Amino acid sequence: MSIQGRTALITGASAGLGREFAWQLGREGYRLVLVSRSQADLDGLAAELAAEGIESIVLPADLSRPEAPGELFDQLKSRSVAVDYLVNNAGIAGPGLLKDRDWAAQQQFYQLMMLSIAHLCHLFVPPMVERGWGRVINVASVAGRIARGGDCNYGPSKAWVIALSEELALTVGDAGVKVCALCPGFTHTEFHQRANLTEMKNSMPAWMWYQAETVVREGLAAVEKGKRVYVSGRLYRWVDPLLQSVFTRRFFTMSDRRN
Repeated sequence: MSIQGRTALITGASAGLGREFAWQLGREGYRLVLVSRSQADLDGLAAELAAEGIESIVLPADLSRPEAPGELFDQLKSRSVAVDYLVNNAGIAGPGLLKDRDWAAQQQFYQLMMLSIAHLCHLFVPPMVERGWGRVINVASVAGRIARGGDCNYGPSKAWVIALSEELALTVGDAGVKVCALCPGFTHTEFHQRANLTEMKNSMPAWMWYQAETVVREGLAAVEKGKRVYVSGRLYRWVDPLLQSVFTRRFFTMSDRRN
């Protein structure tokens, strides 16, 4: 089906995977709705895209605010913009559930990582069903595929995103709407620098890391093929069955008593 006139909304669009989603979907012919907290970063990206003939709408929003998804929906409705392709990409490393004692920070994390995704799907997926066509990519993580000791927040939030995506896919697939949980492993983006994890990244072997371009390209192809969950990167696709097997899973779980 032609994508002429279709619109893709991308959260966390100003950097990392979100920025790459913008470029790849824009080059496919989608008009873009760019969402992140930074107006300046979004404006810079929009200018770069415009130089390549890619149309975009900039909508700054902080998705850790409960009101933000509804505000985005209302702004687009007022402009008569229908969203055909939703990429829920915004995310942070977040606080440690036990170590970080500010409960407000925990709530903001859950709002951003889970509730905003559910809210955006709640708002934008039913119109896709009514029109008989839509695509949703919820960016999860390999961290959501295996339990490990640590912050007790990031991995569980991604596991929830995977479960939500699978049920959405089963619910709306017959209506022409495809939903995929994209699960990258370690990916070269600004994420680790912003999360103060640069030292950890530098200590790891290069062969464990993939480029954002590869992750996004594989994710876009996976949702078109009707994959409900897709693990990006050949290495991680090889390891994932071992992570899920009842016979080998225990060898991959790790405890961490520092938190």
